[in-house]
Amino acid sequence: MPLFKDSQPNAIEGWSCIAQTQTELEAELLAGPIRDADIPVEVLSKRDTAYSLTIGEMSLVYVYVPTERVEEAKAFLNDE
Repeated sequence: MPLFKDSQPNAIEGWSCIAQTQTELEAELLAGPIRDADIPVEVLSKRDTAYSLTIGEMSLVYVYVPTERVEEAKAFLNDE
């Protein structure tokens, strides 16, 4: 049985994942302009820092926004 299977973003009440990246830097590059647009944004890293992995399921980083602002955030990202 694999250790990870179909890795999915965490379900967080009131928040939705709008992007998945391999590094915190990529996630912050996405989150910065969203913050500048006054949309609350959070970055959740599942990166295993003990091994400094930047590939695979042990390095996933997710970008979350409030569920009611998902379309606004996605539209903003698509315009960039």
